[in-house]
Amino acid sequence: MIRIQVPATSANLGSGFDSLGIALTLYNQVWMEEWDALDISSKDATPIPTDENNLIYWAVKTVYEECGKKLPGLRLIQENNIPMARGLGSSSACIVAGIMGANRLLGSPFSQQDLIHLAARIEGHPDNTTPALEGGLVASAMEAGRVYSVSVPVSEKICFALFIPPFELKTEKARSVLPEQYSRADAVYNLSRSALMTASLFSGKLENLRVAVQDRIHQPYRSGLIDDLDTVFRMSYELGSLGTYVSGAGPTIISMIESAGCEEFIRYAAKHLEEKNVQGWQIRILHTDPHGAQLSIE
Repeated sequence: MIRIQVPATSANLGSGFDSLGIALTLYNQVWMEEWDALDISSKDATPIPTDENNLIYWAVKTVYEECGKKLPGLRLIQENNIPMARGLGSSSACIVAGIMGANRLLGSPFSQQDLIHLAARIEGHPDNTTPALEGGLVASAMEAGRVYSVSVPVSEKICFALFIPPFELKTEKARSVLPEQYSRADAVYNLSRSALMTASLFSGKLENLRVAVQDRIHQPYRSGLIDDLDTVFRMSYELGSLGTYVSGAGPTIISMIESAGCEEFIRYAAKHLEEKNVQGWQIRILHTDPHGAQLSIE
């Protein structure tokens, strides 16, 4: 049986809308093998589709169709550690697991770059799928159906504090509030800061991050969809965040912290949320996953 481990991802990083993404040390596990029927199950309590609407199964079937093959059936087991609809790349993790597993079942007809193109085509954009495959911090763009990307390591000076709320926010809803057009000033504002973000995370220029996360493209429009966003942002900066942003489409909020102060930050953040009566939020410390999705045979 094939096992695929796929990391969570955080897209945008504030200013890099639909172009920047980072792989994080939180993982979904998927086991699969060809079977004489469709058998889908979960190792945890997360509700998942157990029919052909399952996204991993759909991704597997897509790869088989790309190769002109018929999928006879599939045995699929999921372990879901990435929260769904929280802006942490849960759907991208399913797509990546499906196409990587299917590729191996078929004898690896597709290269890594082929899988990057295919994953982005299925998802619609590469900012989550590409870091899930490549690991690290990834800048990516699509041109004529192809993904052009660079993955770079992130300075070990930085860790990531995740504030995961007890409610979901669907990407479709988060995108629906965005305007169709932006001013030249707003475009330049974001372009300069997204470039600064990439260079600063790679180099460890921590003092740049508070400016690099600033954004006029998506976060101002989505803030009203996330309860207690202002409270979490304000508190994180009071506790020493280097830069705080909405992860992907939200609703998870991420603060970049100096690695030496991660545990202290978490302790005080939990206390402050309790004092503000902000309930049900999980706080986790993660680091950058440098490798991306991994496949093994069991």
